[in-house]
Amino acid sequence: MRTICYKKIGGVELLGDFYSTGQVNSPVVVYIHGGGFIWGSRQEIAKEEAERYNQAGFHVFSIDYRLAPETKLAAIAEDILDAIHWLQNEATDVLGIEVPAIAVVGHSAGGYLALLAGAREPKLKAVVSFYGYGDLRADWSTQPSPYYLEKPIVPRKLADHLITDRILTEASVQRRYGLYLYHRQQGSWVQAVTGLDSERDRAELELLCPVESVTSAFPPVMLLHGEQDQDVPCTESLLMAERLHRAGVAHTLVTLPGEDHLFDQQKGKESVRQVLAQELDFLREHLTSV
Repeated sequence: MRTICYKKIGGVELLGDFYSTGQVNSPVVVYIHGGGFIWGSRQEIAKEEAERYNQAGFHVFSIDYRLAPETKLAAIAEDILDAIHWLQNEATDVLGIEVPAIAVVGHSAGGYLALLAGAREPKLKAVVSFYGYGDLRADWSTQPSPYYLEKPIVPRKLADHLITDRILTEASVQRRYGLYLYHRQQGSWVQAVTGLDSERDRAELELLCPVESVTSAFPPVMLLHGEQDQDVPCTESLLMAERLHRAGVAHTLVTLPGEDHLFDQQKGKESVRQVLAQELDFLREHLTSV
């Protein structure tokens, strides 16, 4: 594994970990971590997960991006595109590889960012969204969450204490989960991470909704979602699939009965193994046929 800086901004380096197949011209999977835009890091990809992609014939580029609410979502989206553009323009010189094709794979907030990248980068060959979302205007994201209201209420003073006055590119769930929980309980999460009011700024917010940016130019998409997801409702992937279908975009929708958020962490479960095998088949189909 090799760590490189793909972008510098405000005196801060944005890093990516590159896991090589050992071949010069393997396709690249850009791996985007989740964490509600508020926590996470490039190191969240497990070693065995990177090896799974490598063994299937794909390099992996697991990236950091600036975190919210210190950085707003429009700027975070730019980081993802800049990581892709770095691969397209610099990987040959820096890493000594050819990049015949690029896919983005994301989980939760990373799944959202993968879908948004698909809407904005026409040269991508595939997008995989694990329990991601395409609409930031829906009630689940803009109203107090009944699921999170069942958990201990986070006081505003504690939430405010978790916000820094500097750019963050990685943070632990233990450190920042309380901030996410507070905003989901208050129904203020979208406003916190975008800086936009869900009613007053609907036009600007629409630009950040992949579901509103689906055209026939969208790359092939795989959507994976647990039907009992308590964090991001499965309807988000169903809606995205509907829009992709209407636009004539190749896509695969996989929903898992009885499964919640983070279902793919249950590696010993046969249904999960089958789904992960489907993901690799999807990536092979769209990355190795170029």
